[in-house]
Amino acid sequence: MKIRSKRLCASLLIALAMPLAASASTPAPQAQDVATRVAALNALLAEQWQHNLQTQPEFATILGDLRYNDRWSDLSLAHAAAEQKVAQDFLRRFEAIDTTGFSDTDRLNQELMVRQLKDGLRSYDLKLYEMPLDQMSGVHLQLAGFISSIPFDNTKEYDDYLTRLKAVPAAFDQVIALARQGMKDGMMPPRYILEKVVPQIDNIAKPDAADSVFAQPLKHFPASVSAADQQRLRTAILAAIDQQIRPAYRKLGQFVAKDYAPHGRSEPGVWQLPHGDEIYRFDIEQMTTTHETPEQIHEIGQAEVKRIQGEMTKIAKSQGFADLDSFRASLKNNPKVHATSREDILDHYRKYLAQMQPELPKLFGLLPKTKVVVVPVEAFREKEATAAEYHQGTPDGSRPGMIYVNTGDYANRSLLSTESTAYHEGIPGHHLQISIAQTLPALPPFRQQAGYTAYIEGWALYAEQLGKDIGFYQDPLSDYGRLSDELLRADRLVLDTGVHYKHWTRQQMVDFFHANSSEDEPDVQAETDRYITWPGQALAYKTGELKILELRALAKQELGTQFDLRAFHDEILNGGALPLDVLEARVKSWIADVKAGRAPAHPPAASAS
Repeated sequence: MKIRSKRLCASLLIALAMPLAASASTPAPQAQDVATRVAALNALLAEQWQHNLQTQPEFATILGDLRYNDRWSDLSLAHAAAEQKVAQDFLRRFEAIDTTGFSDTDRLNQELMVRQLKDGLRSYDLKLYEMPLDQMSGVHLQLAGFISSIPFDNTKEYDDYLTRLKAVPAAFDQVIALARQGMKDGMMPPRYILEKVVPQIDNIAKPDAADSVFAQPLKHFPASVSAADQQRLRTAILAAIDQQIRPAYRKLGQFVAKDYAPHGRSEPGVWQLPHGDEIYRFDIEQMTTTHETPEQIHEIGQAEVKRIQGEMTKIAKSQGFADLDSFRASLKNNPKVHATSREDILDHYRKYLAQMQPELPKLFGLLPKTKVVVVPVEAFREKEATAAEYHQGTPDGSRPGMIYVNTGDYANRSLLSTESTAYHEGIPGHHLQISIAQTLPALPPFRQQAGYTAYIEGWALYAEQLGKDIGFYQDPLSDYGRLSDELLRADRLVLDTGVHYKHWTRQQMVDFFHANSSEDEPDVQAETDRYITWPGQALAYKTGELKILELRALAKQELGTQFDLRAFHDEILNGGALPLDVLEARVKSWIADVKAGRAPAHPPAASAS
């Protein structure tokens, strides 16, 4: 059931009533009509956003909205069907709004929302929601990893958490029903991927209640929680872990091991699914926000791999080696480039973030307010986790952005790319971009929190190069690490299209990795499985970076001495994450305004700086 708040209803009534309140001081009818329709659009955007928060309570918690802090998302088949009807209704209402006379921003708000709703309906029709379990982002991992996003500042927040814990069995029953429907419809992850899920589930279920990841909030009660409440909550939460959480995880693990994994698909490529080729093309459109074909992307990847390895070869020869292969071989046994401990890896990330921080004003007018911290990946998922990942903070800064770094098997992890990865995940990459976006005052919330992967990951990859622009990567080995990271993103264009379009086997992927990357073996294996699990996602990085570099080159060419890098970066950032075609149109409009001597069409939002 769709619930509309009284406030939103009142806003719509006010908007609809505006033409009846005309007076001598009222704007001209045409302007008044535009104002009425803009007000109706904004009210509908607010209603749709409220619906998102109410139906995605974990997302609301992440944003610091605690109204739904005692519940999980409804993962049932019935809810999925109901949400499709809600989305269809929202789409009808948004499309009914005439945007004639709207400002560029208001018109874009309507267009992006229509696009978002249509994409969601296509995803539902393709039944992508029927595969809720995998080794990268399965529900079993999401719940356990979500704990770090929950505030525990007072007794109520602990009580809300207790309520959530008691609801885990029902949530997992919904997941099992969803997975069973996927089996019926042939929507199955690869069998070997599901076999990796089983030990993950077991590792979360195995520890005693006091040692469970779900008991983490009991280790540091705030002073606002009384001693009596601390005792009550400790007893109740430990009981919930023993009586609800661990049995629910064991039940889920048994289902995956005995009933689900044996029916997993035999091939790694998504092409084996019903309508697999259509699914992959949809995934490409979603992740790259382009209409490039798999073949075009594969060819771009091959060309980028060749170009980047040429740059790496120059460094290899400058270090006295005859070729790139011999240099790579030497690095595998070079103690200088390997971590000495888990903490050593974390310290490297912190050092590079501290190095970049004072340089940001040289590159940006807009700067993030929220802090960023470096923490290790949780032990229960470090075997399958990537080298590093970013988790956004709250818009008000009450929870910092967090860079999760994989410190597992540290002796076999190279430190070569820690500098570029720190810039990618932190500043000026994900943390800077996302922290700025979610506080831009001129944008509605759905645009502040937009998740266009090609823009977000393209920016983060572009940010790695900004370290080079500012004068870092002074150590040739560190610059080699930067190129290694860029090579990885080029490899992804080849590997993702290879497995999902050209029907490569997993071994073909691993062989290509070994021949065309400097990745450590743990990362080779985890990355290979990642591309198999998330079709199209790995294409976003290079696609987005190449578009931003193209736009930067265009701006420099068109503006000449008028080109200002800080202004260019602010123009990229001050509209939030965007589809690449929209970003291109936006930058070209800005270039035209600067050339004509007009004020930029999209001035920086000073309050976000």
